[in-house]
Amino acid sequence: MSERPMIHIALPDTGDEEWQACREPLLSGWLTQGPQVAAFEKAFAERHRVGHALATTSCTTGLHLILAGMGIGPGDEVIVPAFTWVATANVVLYCGATPVFADVDPETYNVDPADLARRVTERTKAIIPVHMFGLCADVPAIRAAVPPGVRIIEDAACAAGASIRGIPAGGLGDAAAFSFHPRKSITTGEGGMVTTNDPELTETMAMLRNHGASVSEEQRHAGPRPYLLPDFNLLGFNYRMTDLQGAVGRVQLGKLDRYIAERRRRAEYYRDRLQRLGWLRMPPFGESEHAWQAFVTYVDPETAPMPRNALMEHLQAAGISTRPGTHAVHMLGLYRDRFGLSADDFPGARDCDANTMAIPLHNRMSAEDYDHVVRTLCAL
Repeated sequence: MSERPMIHIALPDTGDEEWQACREPLLSGWLTQGPQVAAFEKAFAERHRVGHALATTSCTTGLHLILAGMGIGPGDEVIVPAFTWVATANVVLYCGATPVFADVDPETYNVDPADLARRVTERTKAIIPVHMFGLCADVPAIRAAVPPGVRIIEDAACAAGASIRGIPAGGLGDAAAFSFHPRKSITTGEGGMVTTNDPELTETMAMLRNHGASVSEEQRHAGPRPYLLPDFNLLGFNYRMTDLQGAVGRVQLGKLDRYIAERRRRAEYYRDRLQRLGWLRMPPFGESEHAWQAFVTYVDPETAPMPRNALMEHLQAAGISTRPGTHAVHMLGLYRDRFGLSADDFPGARDCDANTMAIPLHNRMSAEDYDHVVRTLCAL
């Protein structure tokens, strides 16, 4: 085993600023959704150039909120990539709708617009393209490939600050959901954000987020008639973010562009030094503004010095954490058994499941850490 400290696959970059930001909600007593969340939502919408942003408890609940707000339910189909985190498909089941898988491009890890177009039926109500690891899916190509009435919902869990052709993630489709999990570039612990330019959808989602209440808690507490309770005309959820998280999120959002710039420099360092390894394919560097939530490589099973899993064990022993990129959802027991799927149904996702490997990339790594990762890989 290596004697040097383990280089983590990801670590949140938080400190005194975030600590101090929690003082105001703690001292005011307003801990649940309130003014800090509202300020975070406003700043997030401005940064991503969208009309509306609603904070949620996670990206998963954000995606569920969007689907529910759009009225998607039993009898409807929603197309999702076969290579993604399981939550992208799970939220479709939460609504009683049917997830339909589409294959991915192994070069970008994003959904293949051509394969997606082949999956569209008269029951298709929405598409959920995922901006994998911070690289925006080609939403304009997806839009051109599907009928006009099909809604496009961005799973932007990894894509805060990303853009494609000058348009930020969050405003490429009809709505989007972001994640602030600690493995993301900015964090609130758990937490998410929904964005859209649709005011009607925003109003519906704002009610659904708060149990279906016709007025928010802030409006009710600030009003002159304390005996009034809201009306409830919708079956809603409790998907509200706390003001403690909102306070931390505001600080983190202020660092987002600096974080992405640093990650981009480090990603370029990896590329420049590792691309000579013919068996290790680099992630794409293209026209999109990549957010670099993760640096996900592809281990060529034919030419690599050892299988992907053995390589990951070797790096672990050298003090370097790694992870598979993510999983092929159609190969997971729940989806394989429920929908009668096999690994070969989506070969791009199957191969990405078997061969992708994320190496450490985050804002708490030192230059020496990056050097150690490169030296260890180049020594194989």
